Amino acid sequence: MNLRLPEEVQESLRRRAEAEGRSMHAIVVQAVERYLAEEADRATVRRLGAKYAARHADLLRRLAE
Repeated sequence: MNLRLPEEVQESLRRRAEAEGRSMHAIVVQAVERYLAEEADRATVRRLGAKYAARHADLLRRLAE
């Protein structure tokens, strides 16, 4: 896989990696891992929210009144 970043993003990443004593690759891998974990969590919350909203629709309707 090749990753093409805008020049200014790549330069910021290079400076950050240098400041942290890490490789740009390591920072990008960590960022992608975090993104994937957060999106998986969001999907779970949406799924559970829909499930419980359907299960408790009558209660939610009464609370809204």
